[in-house]
Amino acid sequence: MVVGRVTDECPVAVSVELLWKVVFTGDVSIFTKACVGLVDAVEVDGDGGPGSVTTMKLNPAVGDAKVFKTRLLARDAAARVVKSELVVEGGELAGQMKSQVSEVKVVPAGEGACVVHMTVEYERVDGAPLPPADEAMILQGYLSLIKKVEEYLVAHPGEFA
Repeated sequence: MVVGRVTDECPVAVSVELLWKVVFTGDVSIFTKACVGLVDAVEVDGDGGPGSVTTMKLNPAVGDAKVFKTRLLARDAAARVVKSELVVEGGELAGQMKSQVSEVKVVPAGEGACVVHMTVEYERVDGAPLPPADEAMILQGYLSLIKKVEEYLVAHPGEFA
């Protein structure tokens, strides 16, 4: 049962192909390098396909949340869509959530640009919707990773091309 659903979109000044390669193909070494200062380490348990569990250790400077674990539900490279189930360890929201599923779709937006469409569906332990500020915080967490990668790729344009 889904209690809440939040969506947002984020324009990115990098091509859809490059953003997909760095963030969503499962190559953790590229992703970790592009997120330096935000993500300290990424480990994958599994073959990187559906069912694999990824553990992302965040830099202490990020704030309250320290570790995110996601289980990949689906990855469609042709449609540029990824769906994951997230378990937050640490942080204020962790004790409130029963489930949280994210879907990210990356679409072209002209030469060297794309738009990331983010949808998060969640269910709280108490069955109530989150306050709008907490919903915004969830989206900001996802989109801050995308913006960090964008920042790195713009500053290092040929590195992962």
